[in-house]
Amino acid sequence: MPNLPAVDRDRPLLEVEGLTRQFGGLVAVNQVSFNIRQGEIFGLIGPNGAGKTTLFNLVTGLIRPSAGQLRFQTESIAHLRPHQIAKRGIARTFQNVRLFGELSALENVMIARHIHTRSGLVKGIFRLPPAPQEEAKTRQMAWDLLKLVGLSDRAAEQARNFAYGDQRRLEIARALALSPQVLLLDEPAAGMNPREKQQLSQFIRTIRDQFNLTVLLIEHHVPLVMGLCDRIAVLDFGQLIALGDPTTVKNDPAVIEAYLGVEA
Repeated sequence: MPNLPAVDRDRPLLEVEGLTRQFGGLVAVNQVSFNIRQGEIFGLIGPNGAGKTTLFNLVTGLIRPSAGQLRFQTESIAHLRPHQIAKRGIARTFQNVRLFGELSALENVMIARHIHTRSGLVKGIFRLPPAPQEEAKTRQMAWDLLKLVGLSDRAAEQARNFAYGDQRRLEIARALALSPQVLLLDEPAAGMNPREKQQLSQFIRTIRDQFNLTVLLIEHHVPLVMGLCDRIAVLDFGQLIALGDPTTVKNDPAVIEAYLGVEA
């Protein structure tokens, strides 16, 4: 592993200010504001349709805000394209796994690395310098990431043949190939059994520490979020109704009524 810079856990890394997104008459995200500190594991929860994935899509440039501001390391990213945001250090996984099914696991991870290489298309095709050297480094990095997620023994296998849980791990490896500072995980525990969810929590902590990551995750499994996250934001009908540490959020009357249930 390379020497990584020290983490300043008090410094806001990603700032969301008055963020709003309208689709016609529907306000999917409505004046949402919060910041995420460097090195934090930050949870985003709320009922279905609360605006969580829309907010992820805004942060990663898949859609643009109707109003408000997004800043990453104090730079405005609200109107950047997805590849520009990814190159700055923000990577994500998706609620519905989006792998290249016909490609091998190794190729799926390697392909994510192209935004950090200097070889253009022509140099790559004709294997002109620096293409061969960059390809060798990219292949080794992809192999190391597959080993990290426990899939190195299946590096040559097509992604479409992987079980759902393994596809989730492969998608995380591909996101890590972007060398992100912020990793967005959209329902990473979906479809997992209790043992796999426990392993996932430990894995997220491990990669946070190993890569000096800041993690933002959407997750419906409340016990996982409460046990894993440093802070949690709760959305309901596109609005931020609570923000704080797990204990504060869990005991917030608005959260209990809107999401956790009155019986809680």
